[in-house]
Amino acid sequence: MHTSLPRALRSIQHLAVLAGGLLSLTAALAQPAPSASSAPDSAQAVALPKLASALRQGGYVIYFRHTATDFSRTDAGMRNYDDCDNQRLLSSQGRSQARAIGRHIATLKLPPVQALASPMCRTMETAQLMLGRVTPDNTLREGSAGDYPGLRQLLAGPVPAGSNRWLVGHGTPFRALAGPPHLAEGEAAILRPEGTQWTVVARVLPQEWAQLK
Repeated sequence: MHTSLPRALRSIQHLAVLAGGLLSLTAALAQPAPSASSAPDSAQAVALPKLASALRQGGYVIYFRHTATDFSRTDAGMRNYDDCDNQRLLSSQGRSQARAIGRHIATLKLPPVQALASPMCRTMETAQLMLGRVTPDNTLREGSAGDYPGLRQLLAGPVPAGSNRWLVGHGTPFRALAGPPHLAEGEAAILRPEGTQWTVVARVLPQEWAQLK
């Protein structure tokens, strides 16, 4: 009896270690997967001095959040997308930002080819001041339960070499799909589409377009 007791204790200790390991593994598996991030991928990021050259080759999606707005106004009384009198609109700063970005885009000779915008007044005005002709597209705004299947396709769908897809939308739909950090007003995320997903290779604030050559 006395000789078997230490062996029994060792067996109990061994089982306790195994049980502890299983509990740790179960807890680890129960943890939610890390959320997506819209920060540039560290392995594939394109630095600002090289970004214009990459965009001229095409194949990218450029997603803008509209430029600066007047937060003293709301969308609460909006009757439809054309009802600009009852929407939050661009501020004078936002219009200046959009015009300046548009001048840089033209100077850099970046091929827009496809330019789409949410039909809200602030997004349409941003897009028109930056890109000229633009097509309103409701899929940049509308979604269900935090998912935006139309926008997802626009972000992930292939873009032919020599062209880019320019999108002007809102911060919340983009964050819902791509993750934080939230886009600032006028900030752009540059994505390399991959069919069903995408890689964020750069983010550009309004004042940073002047750094592109």
